[in-house]
Amino acid sequence: VGHCHPDIVKAAHEQNQLLNTNSRYLHDNLVDYAERLSKTLPDKLCIFYFLNSGSEANDLALRLAWQYTEHKDVIVLDHAYHGHLTSLIDISPYKFRNLEGQKEWVHVAPVPDTYRGLYREDHENSVTAYADEVKNIIEHAHKRGRKIAAFFAESLPSVGGQIIPPAGYFQKVAEHMHKAGGVFIADEIQVGFGRVGKHFWAFQLQGEDFIPDIVTMGKPIGNGHPLACVATTKEIAEAFAATGVEYFNTFGGNPVSCAVGLAVLDVIEKEHLQAHATEVGNFLMKILKEQQIKHPIIGDVRGCGLFIGVDLIK
Repeated sequence: VGHCHPDIVKAAHEQNQLLNTNSRYLHDNLVDYAERLSKTLPDKLCIFYFLNSGSEANDLALRLAWQYTEHKDVIVLDHAYHGHLTSLIDISPYKFRNLEGQKEWVHVAPVPDTYRGLYREDHENSVTAYADEVKNIIEHAHKRGRKIAAFFAESLPSVGGQIIPPAGYFQKVAEHMHKAGGVFIADEIQVGFGRVGKHFWAFQLQGEDFIPDIVTMGKPIGNGHPLACVATTKEIAEAFAATGVEYFNTFGGNPVSCAVGLAVLDVIEKEHLQAHATEVGNFLMKILKEQQIKHPIIGDVRGCGLFIGVDLIK
């Protein structure tokens, strides 16, 4: 919504002057914000955990998956980056390949990239082919006596190269995951909150019939203010609570952060920022494709809303 947006600055300032507490204390802002956020998501994603950063959100998503499934292994996409905590470096090929390498419980699936990937635009069914790669990983893991807890992916892989997965890919992957007793985690930390224009969440590009089991949010949620969220189902939340080890985060969901979060949603709505993302994105795509015709170094131009990749080639 833009640096120093006056509505965001005002909301933070006014709440700061009234009250800011740790989240042991009840405050209406938390409930108001959760209710408002829930209206942007499918009904089954109705339980919210508030945190301070995207990394915290992804770490909690892992814990939820592990507790709910009672499995350990995680499947991620190649080149992925999910955060800077130790648990997330372990599931980020972009990082771990330069550090200690791949852990035994982490499995890497090919990015569903129809330009540079294993299965390209000329493939008869790239959606099924890429999803079958995940299915093969699950089967191979089962043969080794391992059990899959989660498929963890950005709804649009960003660090991996601004990739737009073919529609239907997530549905097929989710089907394989659920058969294996695992869950589907959609990381919306870079691509959520209307960035893709036509939808509020990037996972919705896959179609109305696709709903992740867990969604993580960060970055734009607070316009730079430390705020993040994990949304999930009642079943997963209840399994997590059943341990008796409650989830607590000192300042996750504090009154000031929630006031900021509400102000961000207000601005997105009031200033029609989804429509703006669509309009500016379409304009950018048009002029970039014009450049592609002129310059052989531009191999591919892809994108949706304000999520655009230009692939430069030799």
